[in-house]
Amino acid sequence: MDHAKRQVKENNIIQAAESIFETVGFHSSKMEDIAQKAGITKVTLYSYFQSKENLYMAVIYKAFQALTEIFYSSIDANRSNNGFDSTIAIFESFFEFCEKNFLYSEAMVDYFSMIRNIKRSPETNSTLTESIFFAKIQDLQNLPIKLTVKEINRGIVDKSIKRDVDPMLHTIQGWTMVVGYIKLLTASGNIDSPLMHVNLKNLKDLSLNMARKALRP
Repeated sequence: MDHAKRQVKENNIIQAAESIFETVGFHSSKMEDIAQKAGITKVTLYSYFQSKENLYMAVIYKAFQALTEIFYSSIDANRSNNGFDSTIAIFESFFEFCEKNFLYSEAMVDYFSMIRNIKRSPETNSTLTESIFFAKIQDLQNLPIKLTVKEINRGIVDKSIKRDVDPMLHTIQGWTMVVGYIKLLTASGNIDSPLMHVNLKNLKDLSLNMARKALRP
């Protein structure tokens, strides 16, 4: 099979996996269900992805790819605006990405948990680290952070952001804010559903206002 045909089939498998993962969750999903969804045999599925974990890595890689493209699009759309507006737009686009891509946002949080477990016991997690998609994620995972830091620095230069702001610290704070939102989103299952009588849309607005106050001169 030539590379183009193999890539098409691989993409179809990943799409089938996304559908199953989103419906029943990664831990409850089964490879035979993914194979059936993709319209292939289980043997064929394993010839492309040797484990369910490897397949999940492929989904996580797509998540980071999609998020990075969202960041690039946001930066391009705000090229004529100051660094402050561009930075806030990045945070807004991150929130929106999580709301529209529930599986991807949850998968990225799972990935960072996997990284922690790999560091604790690398030998027992060798199947993950041997995945080509794991290597691809390693190359990509820090790019959204670097893009945000760059825009904060641009804001410091154009004086739309306070000069004593630590770009990396505030970027990580922003990520912490969004990751917390992802976890609450996962717990509630719907952004319109109140959690402890707090609407998550209001929580998002509050978080963005806090980011504005932290950055604005």
